[in-house]
Amino acid sequence: MTPFGFTPGNSDDSNEPVDFAAMMQQMQQQIQEQFSKLGINTPGFGGSTEALPKNLVRDTAKKFATAQGSAPIGANDVADIEQALLIAELWLNDATFFPQSPNTGNIAVARTDWVDSTLAGWQTTVEPLAVGLSSAIGELLNQAQGEANPFGEENPFGQEQMQLPIGMISALLNSFIGSLIATQLGQAIGGLAGKVTGAHDVGLPLIDGAYPSLVPQNIKEWATDLDIPMEEVRIFHALREAAIARLFAHNPWLVSYIRTAITDYGKGINIDMEAIQDQAQRALESGNGFDPSNPESFTIALNDGIFTPQETPAQRAALTKLETALALIDGWSEEVVSLAAGERLPNIAALQETLRRRRATSAPAQQLFSSLLGLQVSPRLARESAAFWKQVREIKDVESRDRVWSGILPTADDLLTPESFLKSLEVPDDLSGLL
Repeated sequence: MTPFGFTPGNSDDSNEPVDFAAMMQQMQQQIQEQFSKLGINTPGFGGSTEALPKNLVRDTAKKFATAQGSAPIGANDVADIEQALLIAELWLNDATFFPQSPNTGNIAVARTDWVDSTLAGWQTTVEPLAVGLSSAIGELLNQAQGEANPFGEENPFGQEQMQLPIGMISALLNSFIGSLIATQLGQAIGGLAGKVTGAHDVGLPLIDGAYPSLVPQNIKEWATDLDIPMEEVRIFHALREAAIARLFAHNPWLVSYIRTAITDYGKGINIDMEAIQDQAQRALESGNGFDPSNPESFTIALNDGIFTPQETPAQRAALTKLETALALIDGWSEEVVSLAAGERLPNIAALQETLRRRRATSAPAQQLFSSLLGLQVSPRLARESAAFWKQVREIKDVESRDRVWSGILPTADDLLTPESFLKSLEVPDDLSGLL
């Protein structure tokens, strides 16, 4: 379940209908108050036609990134990253079939610069969720139009509220949902800015051109408490960043594949009013502090995932597709980096283990997927993916391993049987039996 949706609240008297207009005013006030606390100015609801307001995402993200401290990039930072990438690209030439991707942007960026450079990618990736939810709301209201009581005997909005113009209600709800998701996304991006080591650290295609771009400040903090030379740590992250950049640069279809999975999920969003009413009733009876008359209570309910669209089988399939793709990217990069580093980095095993441990316990990207999509990328699946790519290389060679990306991607089950998967890709010499 994903913790966004809208809240048809109720009063203390469960038999009394909610003043819908008042509820929307509470929601508007609540969101605007939260923005004000963050120092973010918004035009209010209905002021933007964007499904996911980009300015709100950017302002929220940069506010959070700045709050964590964003050190400017100095000449030494650039020189260190240039040297690390030079070494990384040289080593990768023997570890992957994909050639070096051209550098079309800054290779060393500050935290706030990372927000700016990846913002368009985040917008494109997440916007289908806002569009899907808005479409679901529109469908719900279209059903309401022309029906005396589309919600059954107990209309959560009250009969009087159904007389409000449907277009006005839809615009208010869409604006609320867009602002809510934009705020969630902005906070998540701002949090990520303080932790990611590069543009491709989260395994998503976020920048045009797919060039390597590293965050020196975060790499230094990543190395804190590690008894490993800073140069090794820097090269390790340069290898990961440059490897994934090569993967995206030479497999542009993969970008569409990932975004299509998210779009498919968004298209499947459906609002079940009966389920939401049941959830609301349970929240009221739980004694956990949910009070529809209190604007802050909406935040608590939403953050707890109380009011959520219902997930369909098609959405679950889309999430499985996305989870497997992200695990394949993560596992492939681990295999390639391990091969490229070889004995050149004495602490490669410790570096890989540190990366796995941090991702399993506090991965910010995983938290983002969980909050927006209900997606949990299993550390086990990532390990199986890395083992799969290694076995494919050992059975075949580097080129054959990388050419798998140009065909049908393996499923989660295929990861456990690489030999069988490779055999399934073979074309028989005699095709007469297929005629």
